[in-house]
Amino acid sequence: MSHITICARFRPLSSKERRDHGDSVSVQSVDSETFIFKDEKEGDFTFSFDRVFYQGSEQLDVYEFLVQPIVQDAVNAINGTVITYGQTGAGKTYSMEGPSILECDGQKKGLLPRVVDGLFQYIKSSDEATKYTIKLSMVEIYMEKVRDLFDLSKDNIQIKESKVHGIILSGVTEVSILDSTEALHSLSRGIANRAVGETQMNMASNKRTRTGKLILVDLAGSEKVERTGAEGKLLDEAKTINKSLSALGNVVNALTSLTFSPQGRANHIPYRDSKLTRILQDALGGNSRTALLCCCSASPSNASESLSTLRFGARAKHIKASPRVSHNDSDKHTKKHGTPSESNDGSCERILNKLTEKLDIEDINLLEELFILEGIFSYPNSVEDLKSTLEDVRQRTISSLQEALEELMLMVEELKRENKALRFRLGAAERAGVLHKKAGGSTGFPHKVFQALSAFSFSGLFRSDKWGC
Repeated sequence: MSHITICARFRPLSSKERRDHGDSVSVQSVDSETFIFKDEKEGDFTFSFDRVFYQGSEQLDVYEFLVQPIVQDAVNAINGTVITYGQTGAGKTYSMEGPSILECDGQKKGLLPRVVDGLFQYIKSSDEATKYTIKLSMVEIYMEKVRDLFDLSKDNIQIKESKVHGIILSGVTEVSILDSTEALHSLSRGIANRAVGETQMNMASNKRTRTGKLILVDLAGSEKVERTGAEGKLLDEAKTINKSLSALGNVVNALTSLTFSPQGRANHIPYRDSKLTRILQDALGGNSRTALLCCCSASPSNASESLSTLRFGARAKHIKASPRVSHNDSDKHTKKHGTPSESNDGSCERILNKLTEKLDIEDINLLEELFILEGIFSYPNSVEDLKSTLEDVRQRTISSLQEALEELMLMVEELKRENKALRFRLGAAERAGVLHKKAGGSTGFPHKVFQALSAFSFSGLFRSDKWGC
């Protein structure tokens, strides 16, 4: 077991930040791994990560420490993931791409072009008898849909899972590349097709019967919706991004507070709550060597957002992963049985047929429809795998129902408070004789109003008890 590698990077102050606060910063360096972060509202906090890159850090420094070991492992068929996280303008995309993915000097070159160059350099220096194939794919999560940036007609890629290859994107365009120049031009074309949201670049390296995936993820800004100033469609996009990043935070929290039931089963990890966390399932606590770069502003004007980013990184560093060499079992199956393994569709059908022995046909049909609808019918290799997926669907449904119930309870409590306030004001008015004078001495009108409000209040209480059962 190994931990995720976590690094923090503070970008230089912008001209606006210098105008507003001069050269004042919220970061006090202790050493290359530890610093004190100062927030006027919440006080001082000490953070320690695997490495801290302060304002004068170079792109090469970040690559060599954080990413280069992962690239080397990917060539040796160990999956790797690199994620940049932080608020908009904190330096995520600059760290990942540099000023331009195609044209920039060597000093400012980002992680992505360095990864491409490093991948081909390692392959070139490897054993000449070893044959490699490299395929590139690029997607964007936009409004909770996975878009293929190499083929915009594929705007709803389904996420599936293979026992051999882990999380896969069904039908995504894979471009075979032969050299760095070809790879960078393909990536530049994909970047031009981006809208907003999380972007994933996936390079798969096949070495004989071994396969290694290298995933680079440039997350959307993590700032709160009210700080974006967005309206209309942009506001909807910001809300969806926030929901996606909240789901990521929930997964990190669940992984870092992992507990087990008396039966030895681990607590539920909500990977399926968003497309982002589903795609990153292997990277978060699975078969991948993962690195997280927390990008921050050192300016006091962004202290609250930077503090939130650093707290996320502090939680994530406790996640444990199990990176291992990924083997392609198809050749083993052919050698053992003399024929290729059966099709996935046939395997799924066989498992569903087995389940019909214990479940009603209506349950089987509903289960199959749910899997197809959610895009999670994912090459199960056993009845146990299918039951595990069914349990995940059940947990997700329960979670959604609980959220809806909490919203209803909040509405009921608000209605009860409003009823109480109305009854209080009406009682005060009745005691003062205001309604009595306006009604010309009749006492029937206020009593009727009071009775109606009392009945409405009782009805609200009854609904509250009913939902609370």
